[in-house]
Amino acid sequence: MELLIVQTPMKDRINALIIKTPEGVEFSLRLAGPITRFLAWSIDLATLMAVMSIINVVFAILGILSRDLAAAANIIGFFVISIGYGILLEWYWQGQTVGKKLLRLRVLDAQGLRLRFSQVVIRNLLRFVDSLPALYLIGGLVCLLNQRAQRLGDVAANTIVTWNPRIAEPDLNQLLEGKYNSFHEYPHLEARLRHYVRPSEAQIAVQSIMRRDALDPQARIALFRELRAYFENLVTFPQEATDGISDERYVRNVVGAVFRPKTSGGDSAKTTSVH
Repeated sequence: MELLIVQTPMKDRINALIIKTPEGVEFSLRLAGPITRFLAWSIDLATLMAVMSIINVVFAILGILSRDLAAAANIIGFFVISIGYGILLEWYWQGQTVGKKLLRLRVLDAQGLRLRFSQVVIRNLLRFVDSLPALYLIGGLVCLLNQRAQRLGDVAANTIVTWNPRIAEPDLNQLLEGKYNSFHEYPHLEARLRHYVRPSEAQIAVQSIMRRDALDPQARIALFRELRAYFENLVTFPQEATDGISDERYVRNVVGAVFRPKTSGGDSAKTTSVH
């Protein structure tokens, strides 16, 4: 897919990451503003303080043996935890920390691609520069002035932060027409697919199916062929599960796997949302 960053006028303070396919179909992801990012950072800071308060109990025990040792361990511990917190969570949670997850923010590559570990490390190492002289003053000012709401760490790492609005649970009966889904025969692969598919990607798949009738026939064929190729690269289902199904049916099966209803005693529960 061709990825473009489109900025709206500065007065609107609403920037968007536009994903444009060669077929002319566009999907937009909203970029997070400085206020929302500051709130997410505040939640992360409170989480870090809670972790440090627990670790301080251990340092207090060390203080009985040596105050200097306890002071040194406290400084080193705060540095390691504050940096490691962001790196570990953003890497394993695919661009999210506790604060970002609660406020539905996510770090992405500036071209809308998946994060590389080096990008996660760079943007977190530069947090200390962005936080100077206090309360992320430098980072906040840069974020306000930057058209893509990037702080210095984002500029250096070539990353952006997007806001993912809550995806309305799709009407599976409408999307899947009650037809058999061969992917359901492989629940372990469905679980892997739910793990790898990002909310934005799931939203694109759902919107593609919902808007299929409005697309030009050739563009419709090309779009679903491209989406199928993308999802096949994430998780490979056995040949018997994919033989003889069209590209559009393949994408429908993906949607059915990602938003698969949970059942208990024959009663359908709400659809499962991707993380």
